[in-house]
Amino acid sequence: MKVLSNMRNKFSVAVATLTVVLFAVSSATAETGCGICAEEVVINSDLAGCFLEKYQELAAQDQQAVIVDLSECQSRGVIEAIPGPDLNGPEPETRFMLTRAQLDCLKTKLEEPGLVLDPSAVIDLDACG
Repeated sequence: MKVLSNMRNKFSVAVATLTVVLFAVSSATAETGCGICAEEVVINSDLAGCFLEKYQELAAQDQQAVIVDLSECQSRGVIEAIPGPDLNGPEPETRFMLTRAQLDCLKTKLEEPGLVLDPSAVIDLDACG
């Protein structure tokens, strides 16, 4: 029994140490930004509309970085027209990770009057400050 108790104590200390290390790393990451978050997002009007519809749900997440998945927002079962020669913009992104500030920035940018999103637009998320 004493051996089992000893092992439990060592395990508890290891878990506590790991928790402290992970908290320190996540705190440092939160202060310095997200190393794997997008710096820019390529989006079109369909995906932008979908993002704005999902914004409240995404903003309600209690995390430093938010995974945005717009893959189900692409055209639903309708065959898309073959793009003409003038539609050579970059391919829109349907999955990306953003910090909370970048999430708000993207929403603000997408709500700007006169923004041209088709065939696609590159939204610079560093421009929000």
